[in-house]
Amino acid sequence: MTQAAVSELDERVPGRRWTVRLDAAGRGSTAVRISCSRPACAEQRLPSAAAGRAAAVAHIKVHLRAAPAPRSSVYCACRLAGCHTHLPDTGRPRTEPWRCGSPVVLAVVTDREGRWWQVMECCSRCAAATPGAKTAATSANDPNRPCPNGTPSPPPAGCTGAGAPQFSDHQVADSVPVPRVAPARRRPPQAKIAQRVIPYDLRPVALRDELIELGDLFRAYQQRDEPDLELLADLQERKARAFTTWADATSEGPLRWEARRAEQAAATARLQHQQRIGGDGPAVTRLLTVPAQWEHARSVLAYVADHTPLPGPDARLLALMLTLRTALTGTGNLVGQDITALGLTDPEDLVGKLTGCGWLSLPGTPDDVLASRPENATRITAPSLAPREDRTGPFTFGKKMRPRLSGWAQKVISDKKLRKAKATSATRLLALTLATQSSASGRLGSGGHGIGLNALASMVPASGGELERLVDQLAPGPGLPGTRSSGPGTPPPCAARRGRGGRRVLGRSTAR
Repeated sequence: MTQAAVSELDERVPGRRWTVRLDAAGRGSTAVRISCSRPACAEQRLPSAAAGRAAAVAHIKVHLRAAPAPRSSVYCACRLAGCHTHLPDTGRPRTEPWRCGSPVVLAVVTDREGRWWQVMECCSRCAAATPGAKTAATSANDPNRPCPNGTPSPPPAGCTGAGAPQFSDHQVADSVPVPRVAPARRRPPQAKIAQRVIPYDLRPVALRDELIELGDLFRAYQQRDEPDLELLADLQERKARAFTTWADATSEGPLRWEARRAEQAAATARLQHQQRIGGDGPAVTRLLTVPAQWEHARSVLAYVADHTPLPGPDARLLALMLTLRTALTGTGNLVGQDITALGLTDPEDLVGKLTGCGWLSLPGTPDDVLASRPENATRITAPSLAPREDRTGPFTFGKKMRPRLSGWAQKVISDKKLRKAKATSATRLLALTLATQSSASGRLGSGGHGIGLNALASMVPASGGELERLVDQLAPGPGLPGTRSSGPGTPPPCAARRGRGGRRVLGRSTAR
């Protein structure tokens, strides 16, 4: 490089550079402060780091919009900080101070943690060599700018046009033509369904079209303001059929598993829709919405029926409620109102008998339990329900399911109609048993065909005549506990009728 060129380069104006920082405002606070190296910018304080980052980015954008275009006559701002692009190579000292010949740009650099942002005016080669730098603006092409060899030359020879920096120290000879790069073909956007890409070559074509349409319909459903469970069930059923066909065509096991999941989702959505509208009959409001929850409720009733230490409906109902309180861990909290609300004949004596036989363990006396209030609940223990050494117990549901089942059972036996009628423990136990044996539409038994009294007698400890009397107490009411009829004139939810061979059957009336 000639002395005149060096002098000319030394007279160049350094590029602009300013920094925006995000720092903590103080200890023990989430507030942050934003500072800018520009003297005209005042410090800002914001309540959180997220708000501070958003404000810092907005501040940088304001500077970029207000700043003039990059100047082609400046040298790189990063040169002042010892940019490695301007330093001489190891073992090969260089005398020229200028190693850049590409257009000048405004580059934005930030750290990965989002704590500072820096805007600098440098050449595009330095911007490309800086990790994380993004170009915000580019200067116009200057044909008189010096090339890396220090002599001005027209753009077609040594220096290419603006936006095409060279990253090699060696210049391409004039005789070597620049290879043409064919533009890359742009593929159409990938079609997806359930986070899966639908292959372009999937056959049959009708299956691929069905999957693409289902993906669009599911995305449109997610944008709805109000849910439509019937529509969702139809979509899940179509998805199950399409994924089954897809699995048959490609022999992929995960697709078949996804089809089974769609079938389960369709059944659940259909069940929830029926619970909302009540099916063909009156509308019914259910507190348990998933079929697995009803299975768990029936499993608890069956377990208590086989493991109650004392006979009679009073002992069965109390053991049931205590089992729901202490399931999974064997311990739970109890207050006096939980026992007095069951309609027991002699609750104090019954609690004493359960304690005496070892089925229940209390820290005090039965009187203390009956006198306890929510602010000083009694900690009870059922040793038979405590987990074994392998951490397994008699029930398979989780810790989130237990309070839901317990709360549901408490609402059923404490129904307003039962309280007003001063129902006994046998009546409450029968109502709870019938509620677990009803379908989503409120019909009793499998398929809504009713429950035989003989089968019901195995669930409720009462004789045949007494059980019929209890059924008659529930039949005239407008609805079973745990259900809600649609209005006046609705037929009774359960009625006694004669089945084949004179067998007495309990079922829902089908009169309209």
